[in-house]
Amino acid sequence: MAITSRAPAPGGGVSVPPAGPPSPAAGPPGRSTAWTEGVQRLREAATTEPGRLRIIGAVLAALIVLFGTASVWEVSARSAAADDVVGRSQPLSADAASIYRSLADADTTSSSGFLLGAQEPREVRQRYEKDIANASRLLVSAAANAGGSEESRKQITLLSEQLPRYTGLIEQARATNRQGLPLGGAYLRYANEQMTTQLLPAAQRLYEAETRRLYADHDDARSWPLASLGLGLLAIGALVWAQRRNYRHTNRVFNHGLVAATAAATVVLLWLAVGQTVARSSLSEARADGQESMKVLNDARIASLQARASENLTLIARGAVLAEDKKSDKYDVDFTHNMKQLDTGLAKALELAGDEAGRAPVSRAADGVAQWKQRHSAAREADVKGDYEAALPQVVGGERHKESSGAAFDTVDASLEQAVAHEQREFTRAARAGLGALGGLVTGAALLVLVGAAAALLGIGRRLSEYR
Repeated sequence: MAITSRAPAPGGGVSVPPAGPPSPAAGPPGRSTAWTEGVQRLREAATTEPGRLRIIGAVLAALIVLFGTASVWEVSARSAAADDVVGRSQPLSADAASIYRSLADADTTSSSGFLLGAQEPREVRQRYEKDIANASRLLVSAAANAGGSEESRKQITLLSEQLPRYTGLIEQARATNRQGLPLGGAYLRYANEQMTTQLLPAAQRLYEAETRRLYADHDDARSWPLASLGLGLLAIGALVWAQRRNYRHTNRVFNHGLVAATAAATVVLLWLAVGQTVARSSLSEARADGQESMKVLNDARIASLQARASENLTLIARGAVLAEDKKSDKYDVDFTHNMKQLDTGLAKALELAGDEAGRAPVSRAADGVAQWKQRHSAAREADVKGDYEAALPQVVGGERHKESSGAAFDTVDASLEQAVAHEQREFTRAARAGLGALGGLVTGAALLVLVGAAAALLGIGRRLSEYR
């Protein structure tokens, strides 16, 4: 045996060599993480057919469940948006349009009552009061349903502040006019200025804000559920691959569990695709044939109301207010401009009308506009000649002139109201059809994917039983 000599250390001891770094083999064993262990187990499982089958079964079930979860989530979102279109955003948009119409009609009616003075019929006064009450009620409702719309709340606040000021000016004009004082006309013109520069622009902005909300809900309801469709195709593709693999390994054409899972996933995918297609088509019809027509008709009706107010104010002002050219009567110029807008709106409404029931009231309105223009020209001619007493009944009506421009305006207004009501019914019918196309899909998809996942696991389990 070899003996290793050690050099003597100073002081007579034996020197010991310094300890070197420990050998890797001598150190403590490394610790493996849960992830590493899981991956290792999967690798080991993948080396045997039963292990591979378990992995395939788990992946198939996970894909089907993921497909179902995405379908339920996306369809729920689109159903909620379609429900908002029918029950929230469209009614709010219609209410905002009604606020505008009520305010414009109140301004028109107040000027008509002013022209009649002490002979103002009770129904004229009641119409004005009804318009103001309707606008006030709808403002309260709009404030309660404004939600997170900062623009809507801002316009509602402005309208709520300005409406009492307007009605106060109208009452001052009415009281002064009944006393036979010319100052009443000044109060009425100032009230009209408040209406045209403050109230109506605010009502228009409110209507536009609510209409934007309607279009946003409409777009959300119509958007394709791309995640669900993609996962559905992936799940069905994986199921087909699993059945093909099963056929290659066993020579069996069908695995009942996998066939049932494929059928369930296919039914959900087709239901989803067909339901969304029908919903998109119905909602598009509601927007094109209903909402767009209503918007055009509302604009035409507002133009007619503003034209009627300008016509009345032409007689009230008697040339006291000039247009920008400092020569023409401002209100007569406004009347001409409003009538051009009305003509354009009616022509477009006729193009958008989808059936005879929609075209008939618009045609009656167009005929009424033609009569209105003729009667207005006759009244205006008398007024320009200085014959106010002859012009007044031709505008407001009376025993001598039953066929006044006011009667023609009433025909136009009533016809446009009927047209709006028809398009509202068409919108509601089409939008409800779109919402109905998605009905039951959430519950059906959830149940079918659970059945599909269970069937896939049972099908794989049947194969695993062959190895026991």
